[in-house]
Amino acid sequence: MKDRRSFIQKVGLLSAAAATGILQPAWSRNLHAAIKNNQWVSPSQLATDEDFWYYVQQSYTIMPNFINLNNGGVSPAPKTVADAMKRNYDLSNAAPSYFMWRILDQGREPLRKNLAQLAGCDAEEIALHRNASEALETAIFGIELKAGDEVVLAKQDYPNMIGAWQQRERREGIKLVWINLELPSEDENYLVKKYTDTFTNKTKVVQVTHMINWIGQKMPVRKIADEAKKKNITVLVDGAHTFAHFEFLIPDLNCDYFGTSLHKWLGAPIGTGFLYVRKEKIKNTWPLFGAGNKEEDNIRKFEHLGTRPFYIEEAIDKAIDFHDMIGSKRKEERLLYLKNYWMQKVKDVPKVKLHTSFKKEFGCAIGMVSVDGKEPGELDNYLWSNYKIHTVGINWENIHGVRITPNVYTSTKNLDRLVEGITKFAAT
Repeated sequence: MKDRRSFIQKVGLLSAAAATGILQPAWSRNLHAAIKNNQWVSPSQLATDEDFWYYVQQSYTIMPNFINLNNGGVSPAPKTVADAMKRNYDLSNAAPSYFMWRILDQGREPLRKNLAQLAGCDAEEIALHRNASEALETAIFGIELKAGDEVVLAKQDYPNMIGAWQQRERREGIKLVWINLELPSEDENYLVKKYTDTFTNKTKVVQVTHMINWIGQKMPVRKIADEAKKKNITVLVDGAHTFAHFEFLIPDLNCDYFGTSLHKWLGAPIGTGFLYVRKEKIKNTWPLFGAGNKEEDNIRKFEHLGTRPFYIEEAIDKAIDFHDMIGSKRKEERLLYLKNYWMQKVKDVPKVKLHTSFKKEFGCAIGMVSVDGKEPGELDNYLWSNYKIHTVGINWENIHGVRITPNVYTSTKNLDRLVEGITKFAAT
């Protein structure tokens, strides 16, 4: 009997192991094996290993014969994230008021803690939102100002943020003080001085875009913030393009507010983001949507959005898991390598101009290119019509070119096609 029980137990264990192998997709098994086999390889070395990143690519649903190089707008989510969102939706749809509010919504506080851990801050400083614009506008309209108070911002900032500040200017009589950046720049002193030269005793807020989305210029946020704090100036950071893009912790920026989208570089579902508010600033910041007591010292007062798609929000955790599995440093090095890979190949092509630094201190994944005598839209259309490469043409203030934004699923083979397209277009 003892031998029989032992045999049955062994058969059961073997069956469970076999079932696990069958249930886990091949792409997942291969990726786990690739990560394990390369755990001692440095991130900079692994950045150039196309075999490793091929397994990462298989974690995404990629359209055949179509190359997406506009991940800076919205990036696709890995399969595990998309699957979680679909499962959550099916569950919600079965009995929405029960499964949304009594089941899925119970995951919000653990999610808040996981995001805070990734951001390096307290969970009580993270408010969940749908995108960077919503997060940042919550701060923009929530900071108390009076007529005559000055706000410093750049002409190269994102239009939604500019529009929000201009609305306050028209309605309340605050004064917007503009700086105009000449980019790209590898001179931190120049970038810092452009902001600090505008500071006066009337300056109450400075807005800094952590990475200028049009061309991928990294800004020296910490140095600007340190100077602002000497004059008791509130610091608002637009981090739409930086969170989970390259390594940093929000408290290291010395800012008071930070807003980001999670459907760009974290790979979370479309329509996810968060707002960071330094704890001591919460009480005196108005919520964008009515939340009872404005003076409430609780980050959740910024989340009174009414009924919203819980099935999307609760899939963010899967994106964090995937990000952690790849490793933030590996991801950063790969993204920098991809941008420098295609830029290096076209930098000496006649008529081609690059508008992004090669150096990691001043850029990462996003790069911009232009061709003398041609409009950005012409190159954008050419790449799509002839190579089925999706990019975006930019004409904003003194920035004119085509933004190229690969992601971790992009291969150098994809970028070789891009290089061919740019080279041929420049020769026409």
